[in-house]
Amino acid sequence: MSPVPPLRAVPATLLSLGAVASFHLAFLIPALGWLVLGYLGGLWELRRLPTPRQAFYTGAAIGLGVYVPQMSFLWSIFHGAALPLWAILALFHGAFLLMLNRVESRWGGRAAAWLMPVLWCGLEYLRSEVWWLRFAWFTAGSCWPVAIDPKALQRLGVYGLGFVLSGIAAQGLGWLRETDPRRRRSHALGLAAGGAVLLGAALWPPHRPDGPADRRLPVAGLQLEFPSLPDVLDGLDRLVRAHPEAELIMLSEYTLEGPPPKALTSWCRRNRKWLVVGGKQPIETAVPATPPTGTALPGSGSDTPAATPSLRSAPSLPSQRSGPAKERFHNTAFVLGPDGEIAFRQVKSRPIQFFDDGEPAPSQAVWESPWGRLGIAICYDASYRQVMDGLIRKGAVGLLIPTMDVETWGAHEHGLNARMARIRAAEYGVPIFRVASSGISQVIDPTGKETATAPFPGQGDLLAGTLVLHPAGGTVPPDDLLAPACLWATGAALLALLVDRRRRSPRAPRGPAATTGLS
Repeated sequence: MSPVPPLRAVPATLLSLGAVASFHLAFLIPALGWLVLGYLGGLWELRRLPTPRQAFYTGAAIGLGVYVPQMSFLWSIFHGAALPLWAILALFHGAFLLMLNRVESRWGGRAAAWLMPVLWCGLEYLRSEVWWLRFAWFTAGSCWPVAIDPKALQRLGVYGLGFVLSGIAAQGLGWLRETDPRRRRSHALGLAAGGAVLLGAALWPPHRPDGPADRRLPVAGLQLEFPSLPDVLDGLDRLVRAHPEAELIMLSEYTLEGPPPKALTSWCRRNRKWLVVGGKQPIETAVPATPPTGTALPGSGSDTPAATPSLRSAPSLPSQRSGPAKERFHNTAFVLGPDGEIAFRQVKSRPIQFFDDGEPAPSQAVWESPWGRLGIAICYDASYRQVMDGLIRKGAVGLLIPTMDVETWGAHEHGLNARMARIRAAEYGVPIFRVASSGISQVIDPTGKETATAPFPGQGDLLAGTLVLHPAGGTVPPDDLLAPACLWATGAALLALLVDRRRRSPRAPRGPAATTGLS
């Protein structure tokens, strides 16, 4: 069969615009989630651009079209520095389309169709989980509507779903375009396999129903952004009056500027409540032998907040910090028991890049609570499967997520972060309780459905609900193995393309022409 003709400028432009529009419609409107196939199909067709350079720049432009509208809030946070951040993220689309273009050119359309899901999944995983500037939002699988079909996420995972969807897009369009009977059968086989996997995941029996062995945990939360200690205590009193049935209460990340003070531990003893609260744990090696006035050593129980830099507006960029030296601390979620003692603490595993967000957790554990093992993740930790998978493997039957999304970041950013919590609940099949400093706080059931929320900005708003905890806990989707394997396979494909290019390239001429650059 003759090669598929390369794309001209006008069809390529229309395909690019259609791919970007399909992504946004699929991402924003659950009923149109199937349009993610149009987004991936547009990228597949654009592999036929005439040159590798055109493929790369077109892919990068599509990446900008995907990220910039959804992440316009970065401008209000970083101002001009948002431009390179958008550009770096867009490069992954450029790299994907460049590799697919080279696979098509060197190995043919059938190889490109079979490799597309591998390359897509590998590069999504690299962008989201592996390299330093990791960012896990806006994967193809996250376009799949959690509210309509949570089972596909639970059975495949967000990366596995992207793998299957990209394979369906490539094989389906390859089957429609192909005229050679043998190759057409190959595409038909791939399309049938992808469709069977997606259909099987969607029709899989639902999550086990509630049973007598399940434990029910009444929870309540309060939204406060950088409050004073009297505000915290007044809010907690108001919360227990409104929801006396709550056995566990949670406040947001960075509610405290140090470890829990004595007034808070006394409140827990007086009200006989469990409390999860975000604060700062100074790293002991950074604390001087004789602490200055106003500094609370870990576990000292002082009512004076620790002398840590203020975060009253937002976590600051390192260049914005004041003072002669950077203080070392851990962004920590503290669990206070009804006896007022610290029963458990978990440090944030993935501090936000560029922000004064503490140092990464040296270890990860689950809290052996009276209701079973509960995993605690702090804010953006919930975005990363590498972090959350560990909690589920350790037997977590539910997840607690104290979060600080600054009010000035806007409603759209808050909604995007809340979306990740719904995805995680559906993926693992466990309930999630998430309290954000200024919304959107959530109680989420194991299918990803919100059973209670508190809105943005909602300062002082309350929410309450019940976590139904299954003794068996959650399960990690199989893409925890698939995605890393695709990343390695992508690296192998890149190496093979480079070797093939070197083998096909003519040797440089010897003699005067070589030294002058003439051919």
